[in-house]
Amino acid sequence: MRKVINSTYSTLDGFIDNPHEWSLQYSDEEAQAYAFAMTTAADALLLGRVTYEGMAQAWPQMGGNPYSDHVNGITKYVVASQPVDTSAWNPTVVIPGGDLVSRVAALKEQEGGDILIWGTGALTDALAAAGLLDEYRIWVCPVIKGRGEPLFREASAMTLALLDTTTFASGAVVLTYRPATAGQP
Repeated sequence: MRKVINSTYSTLDGFIDNPHEWSLQYSDEEAQAYAFAMTTAADALLLGRVTYEGMAQAWPQMGGNPYSDHVNGITKYVVASQPVDTSAWNPTVVIPGGDLVSRVAALKEQEGGDILIWGTGALTDALAAAGLLDEYRIWVCPVIKGRGEPLFREASAMTLALLDTTTFASGAVVLTYRPATAGQP
């Protein structure tokens, strides 16, 4: 069975907005190697409409290296309740918002690599609530913003179990958690 993995950058105080302004300085060779291994273990990206539209403006122009070539070549599943222009970044499949749980459950049953979600939000919350999210990989950067969009919302409430901690020389840390189930720590 495929795993659904959420990978998100966060400040130390738990904010996620505008990561390009504060996370890039922590993207050293170690972190890039970790990201490459995680990303190439996936053969699908699952994105909300807003995230997809932002990434579709940049990623198709990135290429010529194994990381971006892999990202550009794998299937992007975009969850949307309104029309989405997918012509710029293929292959892309649109999942109607109302079909999210059934479609992701079916994707998990198929043969293939991991299904990676970049960023948190309603999409991740819905999958976690449905028991379809297997891991959170939270990239904590040693930055304190003091305000912004929080990593988790009220709808995110759950107990997690720590699976792994990866520390980079830059000071960034990847915390890997799985949702805890009843009877498990």
